[in-house]
Amino acid sequence: MAHARLSLAALLVCLVLGTVLADTRYTNKYDNVDIDRILSNARILNNYIKCLMDEGPCTAEGRELKRTLPDALQTECSKCSEKQKTTAEKVIKHLIDNRAKDWDRLLKKYDPTGEYKRKYEKAVRSA
Repeated sequence: MAHARLSLAALLVCLVLGTVLADTRYTNKYDNVDIDRILSNARILNNYIKCLMDEGPCTAEGRELKRTLPDALQTECSKCSEKQKTTAEKVIKHLIDNRAKDWDRLLKKYDPTGEYKRKYEKAVRSA
């Protein structure tokens, strides 16, 4: 009986730790998406922007991005892998340089106070 309680306690500790550790990073299941292909294809990029703006359907990747974006902005991507940080910088730079109107629309939705804009634009420009 004591052994069963100990095993149950160990299982619960493992489950709690697994949940806590899982929450410290975003999923990496989309890290191998070809971001250059997306950025160079106006139709695909438009679809992602429409997804983020609630103006069109979302792919699985788009839904994940939409779900994590507010937290990533707020925490300065603290749960991002290095690959995700590099990709985010690339996308931001592309939008600023090539799709300024879309960048402004996204900022109005996800950063209405301008709090994150200053941080991220400065970081991208210095990269």
